[in-house]
Amino acid sequence: MIRIRKITNPFHEANTRKIEAVKEILRKQFPAISEKKIGELETQFVNPLSKKYQTAVFVAEDIHEAVRAFAVLLFMPDLQFCYLDYIAASPDSSSSGLGSALYERIREEAISLDAIGLFFECLPDDPVLCHDPETLEQNRKRLAFYERFGARPVAGTLYETPVKPEDNCPPYLVFDGLGHRTAVSRDELRGIVRAILERKYGDYSGEEYNNMVINSITDDPVAIRPPRYTRRKILPEPTAAIPEKKKIWLAVNDRHTIHHVRERGYVESPVRVKSILKELDKSGLFRAGRVREYPDRHILDVHDRNYFNYFRKVSRNIPRGQSVYPYVFPIRYASRAPKDLSVRAGYYCFDTFTPLNQDAFLAARWGVNCVMSAADELLAGTRYAYVLTRPPGHHTERSVFGGFCYFNNCAIAAHYLSRSGRVAILDIDYHHGNGQQQIFYGRSDVLTLSIHGHPSFAYPYFSGFEEEKGEGKGLGFNHNFPLPEKVTHEQYVKVLSRALNLIKKFKTDYLIVALGFDPAKGDPTGTWSFTHNNFTANGEMIGSMKLPTLVVQEGGYRNQSLGINARAFFTGLHRAHNGKNPMK
Repeated sequence: MIRIRKITNPFHEANTRKIEAVKEILRKQFPAISEKKIGELETQFVNPLSKKYQTAVFVAEDIHEAVRAFAVLLFMPDLQFCYLDYIAASPDSSSSGLGSALYERIREEAISLDAIGLFFECLPDDPVLCHDPETLEQNRKRLAFYERFGARPVAGTLYETPVKPEDNCPPYLVFDGLGHRTAVSRDELRGIVRAILERKYGDYSGEEYNNMVINSITDDPVAIRPPRYTRRKILPEPTAAIPEKKKIWLAVNDRHTIHHVRERGYVESPVRVKSILKELDKSGLFRAGRVREYPDRHILDVHDRNYFNYFRKVSRNIPRGQSVYPYVFPIRYASRAPKDLSVRAGYYCFDTFTPLNQDAFLAARWGVNCVMSAADELLAGTRYAYVLTRPPGHHTERSVFGGFCYFNNCAIAAHYLSRSGRVAILDIDYHHGNGQQQIFYGRSDVLTLSIHGHPSFAYPYFSGFEEEKGEGKGLGFNHNFPLPEKVTHEQYVKVLSRALNLIKKFKTDYLIVALGFDPAKGDPTGTWSFTHNNFTANGEMIGSMKLPTLVVQEGGYRNQSLGINARAFFTGLHRAHNGKNPMK
């Protein structure tokens, strides 16, 4: 699990180690940078008036608070633009999605500053400017990455002219309009380029060079290079309408946006739901469902009353806009809960990542209403229902929360449906579904299965081992399939087949799928590389069971592919049930 934290004071005791970690990544990833330049990182924060820019460092930390990636953002308020100075991951970081998560956080910061745009330099993909084939290929991949966000090089200027004749691979100036601008005016860019050259490179580029580059900006508005790498469509549009009765019933937690943790740059953010809905709306596969309110007793059927009461009370008492993070965890004397509500957070939580705030309870509580409404739809005869909600839930155990989760939506729905038949929960999030396992570990009426990254390297680390089979009456009714850091989809399919055979053998009446898209390529919290085609195949395999199925959204944090992967999964699910491809 990853969190992104903003550092504005590098001299604070808690931040000095983070800055040293950033410097170490700089040394490894940018060996050409002098030690003097690296040593000046802290001084960028000092006296921003003299430097004419404000500096913020963003660090991506793992569960152990180790810095795995960072970015340095400069804001120049006199010209109202942001400049991305550095962005890099540690060489030993296994997740290729760290860059995406960091860049999204940088864009979010630039938007909050009301910047006219985000500018940065990127090495060229032109063989005339860059002669080394290996470097050229790396540059192309990097530019393709930024192009997916809408960021492309400025065209028609001399910005990429070498300062010295011997300089190789002079950089492009790249412009990201942050979703609200497609270009800048000539005068705007002239001012911005002057600021970059004088404030960033005043000790290297001279006045003559600076004037040459600035005077080369003649287009108005300035030309931005057309896309070279992005594909417009991955999935085709549906060509025929699907009858309403064959569509998937959809409940969206429309109150999820109130729970937005801003101060630490959480990847579990409201844009996740927006990204998925944008693609689902194109599919024609869904019909909007009505969400009803349900009493608390359905939550208390699976969650401890003391935890429920604490969560509700602490949320009411936290001032709006503030968050409480667990920081003291009882090991001895755990039977005596601390009196102070903020300290007591550690009594009911198992990590330091998951905040409590005024809106967490309200957002999670409405998610329960969504999943209960969907469960009733299944009881009424609906074949497929999908609950698109956040915060997620599958890490929440009976009396402890964590992993961004507060109420276990899948477990609440499973217990409710278990009164009417045998229920199986299939968790296909990248992370182990420890919540469902713990809640049903001693029961035989709910089968729990989880396919996930091995806990030796994947969150939550303490559960998800293959030997965890259940206990008492539940022995043999819990199955874990921990997989290696790198898995091909062919390997995954074999494991998914084993899980589906167990579901079939259980004579399941109702299937609940804890759906995570964090197995996707580039997800910042995972290490696998599944594509939209892989998710289509997963959906087809699950749909081939032809069981009344409730799908509940859990993880998935790479917003560029999140919607496409969701649409692909449900295309496969619907196709398998109806015996045809609904997209044709």
